[in-house]
This record gives sequence, structure tokens and C-alpha cells, in this order.
Amino acid sequence: MKRKVVDVVVAVAVAVAVAEATSPSGRRKLGMFGFQKLDVYRCAVMFLGVASPLAERMPRGHSALADQLRRAALSVPLNIAEGSGKGTMEDREARRFYAIARGSALECAAIVDALQALRLVLGDEADRAQELLERIVSMLTKMARAAE
Repeated sequence: MKRKVVDVVVAVAVAVAVAEATSPSGRRKLGMFGFQKLDVYRCAVMFLGVASPLAERMPRGHSALADQLRRAALSVPLNIAEGSGKGTMEDREARRFYAIARGSALECAAIVDALQALRLVLGDEADRAQELLERIVSMLTKMARAAE
């Protein structure tokens, strides 16, 4: 139970930090990190906000799937942030972190497919999750290629 609370607190903290980092006019506020300006990071945080409630609603007997969704969903923005801190886009290490984030996003897509097959998620929720994941994977693919 404590782990679930910690996961939710982390997700909320990341979402609040991103929301507070940009003013309503879209201008950068002081103290904003470079990764927080990335559209891919913002999409990853939005997906985290979609994934967390899905994981919370998992029925008994599906806790492993819920835990895997939580871990993979959190891995995406964390690896984007770490990759962006590794220097230029051409940096080999940055590419590695973007590839890990991309793999985690693909894992999330497979989990959402499994949830749909098990009828544990509604079509609208799954569609929103898949839409965000498609954007994330597309952007991370381009970022990893740019770093080659």
C-alpha cells in the first residue's frame, strides 16, 4: 500500500512541477529545467496521469500487471529527463536513455492492449493512452535517430 501511495505522490509531483513551470501564456518561468520544455516529456507526464488511475483500479489478482504499468509509465519521463541531461543530441549516452524511454513506452502500449483484452479498461481510456504513447514513441524514435 505504501508503494502505491509513493507512486501516486511522485506522479502528482511531476505533473504539478510541469504545470507550474509554464505560465498560462506558455512562457518559461524561472527554474524550469531543459527537459521540462520538451514536448515528449510533457506527453510522458500526461500519460503517467492516465496510467496511474488505470493501475489503481486493477482488480485483485492483477497486481503484477498494475505494478508493471506503474514502473514502465514512470520510467518514460525519468529516462527522458536523464537523457536530456547528458549533453548534446549527438551524445551516445543520451541516445541510450531515449531508447530506454521508448522501450518503456512500448511496454506500456502492450500493457494497455492486455488490459483491453482482459476487459479491465474502457475503450475511451485505452484510446487516450494509446494516442499519447504513439506520440511519445514517435518523438523518442526521432530523438534517438538524431543522436546517431
